[in-house]
Amino acid sequence: MQRLIYGVFGEEEKMTYRALLTGGTGFIGGYLARCLLDDGWQLSAVVRTSSNVEFLSADMKEQIALYNADRMDLRDIVREAAPDVVFHLAAYYTTIHAYEEIDELIASNVTFGTKLLDAMDQNNLHNFVYARSSWQHYRDDPNEPANLYAASKDAFDAIVKFYTAARGLQAISLTLFDTYGDHDRRNKLLAILPKLAAEGRRLALSPGEQQVDFIHVEDVAQAFLLAGTYLMKGRTDLCGDYVISSG
Repeated sequence: MQRLIYGVFGEEEKMTYRALLTGGTGFIGGYLARCLLDDGWQLSAVVRTSSNVEFLSADMKEQIALYNADRMDLRDIVREAAPDVVFHLAAYYTTIHAYEEIDELIASNVTFGTKLLDAMDQNNLHNFVYARSSWQHYRDDPNEPANLYAASKDAFDAIVKFYTAARGLQAISLTLFDTYGDHDRRNKLLAILPKLAAEGRRLALSPGEQQVDFIHVEDVAQAFLLAGTYLMKGRTDLCGDYVISSG
């Protein structure tokens, strides 16, 4: 894995780029949507009928072209959006899966992303930035996924490698650890601690011997923006996997 260097691009180099975002109604995706809009990108987002768009503010909804993947073919969405860069953050996450979740897990984490890549290929689009998970490196072993969710992400990595080698895909992946920040609706440690403290409730925890890497969601969003910008600057030499870490 490599280190993504933060650079400064001059105002004279500023252009309007088009992005297609999946997972834009999630915690990280919502922050990335704001980050892209603030940087002047034209933004389209793939959603589903079940997607909760409440995380997107009213002004953001007015600026984002939303495409429902339950009602449109991904090939048509990609062709109509015509993105310069596709940011793929959509995923189905579960720590310990149930048998009933397997179909959705594979459909969301493998099948959907594969169809997205093929839609890009059919429309001659090649710039792709996507999220990986630290769960894919259990005990720091790159070949040991911690759970079925991580294994499904590994499977998608292999598919990305195929499209890179055989179809000219230019991909940057960002491996994420635990994120935190305002408006986090997930049942995460740093999100629930303030509520528990206000209610005077205790939280049962482990002895605290494990190491946890927390990174603010705004830093993660900036990393995705940077990766996409590098691809637009022709820096295909930077394609590969990067760890987004606080340390």
